[in-house]
Amino acid sequence: MKKFIDIDFGSTRYDELVQLRYKILLEPLGLKFLDSFRDKESSYLHLGCVEGLDDKLVGGLVLAPVNDEEVRMMQVAVDTRYQGEGIGRDLVRYAEKRAKDSGFSKIVMHAMLSVVNFYEKIGYTQEGDIFEENGITFVKMVKNI
Repeated sequence: MKKFIDIDFGSTRYDELVQLRYKILLEPLGLKFLDSFRDKESSYLHLGCVEGLDDKLVGGLVLAPVNDEEVRMMQVAVDTRYQGEGIGRDLVRYAEKRAKDSGFSKIVMHAMLSVVNFYEKIGYTQEGDIFEENGITFVKMVKNI
């Protein structure tokens, strides 16, 4: 049975989320998770999906406030063994609810081209031109919540 949780910055669970994000998102691209990123993340909302009797972390993401209305969704990661089970979709829906409950009205993100279709299916739209960041191609996507 999966459940969605808030993760406290600096906790053991946060360290698990950092490892998951690294394994799924950064390592395949040859990128490192820099400890300097941790300092920036102290004010972000960290969300996770846990499953099973041992509450194993199987997915997670980060919400970073942009301004009073917008929050940026970043580093959406689902363990490869659990992909295709709807965890990513449900995790994003949980993030939308948490963002709305926190007073935000819009979610923005930089989505890799390989996941644009996934986000379009759940109501996100592309905004602006395709761009490159650290050698990776992205498109800005938005959703009013």
